[in-house]
Amino acid sequence: MTTLADASWTAESPALANTRRLTYPKPETTSESTHGYVKNMESAVRRGQEAVKAMLPLKYEGYEPNVIYTHPGWGDALFMKDIFPAAKVVSLLEYFYHPRGADVGFDPEFPLSFDDIFRLRILNSVQLHALQSSDRLISPTTWQRSRYPAAYHSRIDVLHEGIDTKLVAPNPQAALSLTNGLTLRAGDEVLTYVSRGLEPYRGFHSFMRALPAILRERPECRVLIVGDDKPSYGPAPKQAASWRQLYLDELAGQIDLERVFFLGALPYDQYLTVLQVSRVHLYLTYPFILSWSMLEAMSAGCLVIGSDTAPVQEVLFHQYNGMICPFFEPDTIAAQVSDALANPASYQALRERARSFVIQNFDFESIVFPKHLSLLASLA
Repeated sequence: MTTLADASWTAESPALANTRRLTYPKPETTSESTHGYVKNMESAVRRGQEAVKAMLPLKYEGYEPNVIYTHPGWGDALFMKDIFPAAKVVSLLEYFYHPRGADVGFDPEFPLSFDDIFRLRILNSVQLHALQSSDRLISPTTWQRSRYPAAYHSRIDVLHEGIDTKLVAPNPQAALSLTNGLTLRAGDEVLTYVSRGLEPYRGFHSFMRALPAILRERPECRVLIVGDDKPSYGPAPKQAASWRQLYLDELAGQIDLERVFFLGALPYDQYLTVLQVSRVHLYLTYPFILSWSMLEAMSAGCLVIGSDTAPVQEVLFHQYNGMICPFFEPDTIAAQVSDALANPASYQALRERARSFVIQNFDFESIVFPKHLSLLASLA
């Protein structure tokens, strides 16, 4: 098996057994003269060209892949079907943008402009090429599949990437040492929040606005926040250096920063320890891509309180394997979190059912990987 990816982000990723890895240089940046709506398309074309350059020497040697797995959003596989016409292409469809009815325009605090709407229409162009040229299509959740054009729904299988539930598991002995000398252990009163980037897309503003009431109600609570200040999905704020700074300024004097710890982006093992010491894990999101961190929190045995948004409600069922809270109501969020922090025994069954649900539906080894192998066998 051969894997191909941009060298800029695979340099530190682990190698797969029995595979040969090919990398290509990070593509040149788009031209300053390129229209803003099509910068993403130009970048994708450049990536596709670099990927072809990496594969053509193998093509000339007679290499012909049976199956090509790709995430089409960045353009790596735009031209793969052209140089390997006999190969079957499987595309992972992560998200298809809509100007209304999902993440965009969801939050009235950040109103849309026509410029935003026009840009989004063009943003899907690369994926439209993938829909036309792929032999099989997969999407991680039913809701994410529903975002794609209806004509393709019958061709899209719902198949998640999977969770390593043996690695991501409860650990009663878990302990996390903080830079101030404090050590937090499993069973302590700890509230956790995780996001790749601290930004409104993942409800960071609702989370921050809920904190003053939580900290007042629960004076022994410690709050662990994992995530980068650089946003991953939405724009950076115009009024401050980061969304974290913006909401710290907004809530100045209302948050006890001696009990709130911004941990930044963590190595994976430390991130898992954060989940394992958590008493309550808060996951908020616009209607958007489901974060692995939410399923990993459930697998780690966290009590997850999640927002009343898709696709959260596809995997989290109120008072069964977690709790659902209103995305836009910080006071209600604070009340739910405070009760869960105060009464951990009352929520133990939910934590156990959360882990069981992930094992039964998303475990990589027993559920997800066999499905991917079956898909490969049907194609090759």
